[in-house]
Amino acid sequence: MTGDPRIDLPVARPARTVCRVLRGAGHEAYVVGGAVRDALLGRPVAEWDVTTGALPDEVMALFRRTIPTGVDHGTVTVVIGGTPIEVTTYRGEGTYSDARRPDEVHFGVPLREDLARRDFTINAIAYDPDSGRLVDPFDGRGDLERRVLRAVGDPRERFREDGLRVMRAVRFVAALGFDVDPATEAAIPGALPSLRKVSAERVRVELFKLLAAPHAARGLAVAERTGVLDAILPERSEPIAVVDALPPDAPLRFAALIAGADARTAGRVARRLRLSNEDRRRVERAIEHGRAAYGPGWTDADVRRFVARAGRAHAMDAALVARAVHGAADLPDRVRAVLDRGEPVAVGDLAITGADVMRILGVPPGPEVGRALDRLLDAVLEDPSQNTPDALAARLAAGE
Repeated sequence: MTGDPRIDLPVARPARTVCRVLRGAGHEAYVVGGAVRDALLGRPVAEWDVTTGALPDEVMALFRRTIPTGVDHGTVTVVIGGTPIEVTTYRGEGTYSDARRPDEVHFGVPLREDLARRDFTINAIAYDPDSGRLVDPFDGRGDLERRVLRAVGDPRERFREDGLRVMRAVRFVAALGFDVDPATEAAIPGALPSLRKVSAERVRVELFKLLAAPHAARGLAVAERTGVLDAILPERSEPIAVVDALPPDAPLRFAALIAGADARTAGRVARRLRLSNEDRRRVERAIEHGRAAYGPGWTDADVRRFVARAGRAHAMDAALVARAVHGAADLPDRVRAVLDRGEPVAVGDLAITGADVMRILGVPPGPEVGRALDRLLDAVLEDPSQNTPDALAARLAAGE
């Protein structure tokens, strides 16, 4: 096992406290994994994990507030000052018959063996915040400096063990802008059967993290050439470069990738990948209205009608997809102008109500009222200056 001279990493106080308490009780304890990786890269650390030689029962006995998150697999969540820290006992693992979780784990292994079970070298680094000692048996720090993503040990074994690691590989490329070690990339196609065993929800989580990442097209390029993209999104209709024409918004970029699909197909894909209802609606609306045949001849009234059809909440999504996929270069700016000016684009924006219509026309509630409001909205979409109580009442009285 190799160690480095003292390194000062900005470890959060709750994680330092956990390590200090465990060490004070005679147990080894290190922060580990993605937190160490991001700290070494100077990136914000979202959450800190600790690995230790202490058994789960010993961990729970040392802290006042703990949650037995996954005791069978050695994980206890310790809550320090409201901050949750996942603490996992050094462990070795058996086979992965479901290509997701080990069938059995065994405790009492040394730190190096615990690190050896991890996915990529950049995630197999441990750090002692008290001594500043970095434990890096697989040269993860060197791979960070080389900007290379490399599996720990035999990449074929790592991917067969856990099919989700394939998705994590392309997601890390998208997040970090790294290259993939050739042997690691070469092992990905053979792991696609393991990927297919992973639940749709987990695939979607990784895919959406990828799509929101700074180097999404780079990650998608690896996914494309290794067969991952065809495996998880066979409905893709657009080139991966389309994501570069959109902000880092996962549902929006997802919609652009399948923009050639009809609304029914888009809905089916969204349900298969277990998108939330809100994300599903965004995807369907962006695709449905983003394929509008926009051209330079569109008037301001045409843009207002586009916003009205898509709905104020979804119009920008549709306009951005129209620009990225269908070349509607200035449509987003024109839509934004309509929204910023607060121009009327829905019946609820009209200066009179259904009750006013019934009073002016002398009709009871019913379809006639709705038709009248629709006619008034159409007139206002053509000319927003008509949206005053007097002007709309006059149109009603004139039978318009």
